Amino acid sequence: MARKIVFSTQRYQYLRERLLAIAPDTWEPGLLSIRDFPDGEHYHRITSNVSGKEVVLIGGTIDDKETLELFDIANGCIQYGALCVNLVIPYFGYSTMERAVQYGEIVKAKTRATLFSALPAAANGIKVIMIDLHVDGISYYFESNVRPVHLYAKHIVQQAALDIAGGQPFVLASTDSGRAKWVESLANDLGVPAAFVFKKRVSGEETHVTAISANVQDTPVIIYDDMIRTGGSLLNAAQAYQQAGASSIAVITTHGIFAGNGFDRIRDSGIITRLICTDTHPNALQINDPMLEVRSVAPVILEYFNSNPV
Repeated sequence: MARKIVFSTQRYQYLRERLLAIAPDTWEPGLLSIRDFPDGEHYHRITSNVSGKEVVLIGGTIDDKETLELFDIANGCIQYGALCVNLVIPYFGYSTMERAVQYGEIVKAKTRATLFSALPAAANGIKVIMIDLHVDGISYYFESNVRPVHLYAKHIVQQAALDIAGGQPFVLASTDSGRAKWVESLANDLGVPAAFVFKKRVSGEETHVTAISANVQDTPVIIYDDMIRTGGSLLNAAQAYQQAGASSIAVITTHGIFAGNGFDRIRDSGIITRLICTDTHPNALQINDPMLEVRSVAPVILEYFNSNPV
C-alpha cells in the first residue's frame, strides 16, 4: 500500500491538521514553500518527496485564487511523480451554477470541473472527492483521467439532530421542496416526520411561502439545508415554521458559508436558537458565537480512505 502524504491549500490548513490528527501514523504531512510577489503572482514549491506516494490534497473552490492554488499544487504533485492524487474539495464553489437558465449564462460548476479534468495523468489515477454537493449531477462534469467521488456527511447531520433534540420528538424540515427528498431520507432514518415549505416566486429576488407540508404545532423543528450563504431562504422558511406554531427552531447545514453578514442576520432574527455546521468552508471558523457549533468532516474523509485503499 502506497504511503499517504497530505497537503492543503493555505485556507484549508486547518482541515489538513484535523485529518492528520486522527489519521494513522503512516500518513505523512506534506510540506510546501509559498510566498507572494509584489505583482500579485504566487510562488509554490513542494519541499516534501511525493514520488511514488499517494497524495491527499485538501482545498476548496471557494474563490478563484483558491481554485488555482489547488490546481497548481495538484499539477506539481503529478509532475514530481505522485503515484496518485486525491483532490479533497470539501465545498465545491459555484455549485448553484450547475446549469444555464438564461441564454449566455456560463455554467461555472462545469468550467471548474473541466479545469480539474485537464490535470495530467497520474500513474494510479486522479480522484476528486466532494462532500454533500448541492446537485448530484455535478459529478458527471468531470472528464478524462478524473474519477469523481461524492461523499455524504449524513452521519454528522443525523447526530447533530439527535444532539439538538436531546431525546425529545421533533420534525426535520427543509427550506423548500428542492431539498425535500434528501431531508425525507434523513428523517426516515431518524424515525421522525419530515416537513418542507411550498414557495411562490414573486420576482427574481423574492419568494413567498404559501404552505407547509406537515403539522409542526407545538413541536421543535430542526431545519436542514446543504448550504447557508446569506441566510435569506433559511429565515423565510424559519418564519413560516414559527408562524405555523413550531415551539422552537434550530438549524443544521453542511456548508456554513455565511457570506457578508449572513450569520449576524440569522442570529439577530431571534428565530433560530441553535446552529450546527461542518468545517467544509473556512468562513465558519471565523465566527466566535455560542449559537454556532462547527463539527469537522475529517472523520468522513478518513473513513473514505480507510474503506478505499489504493
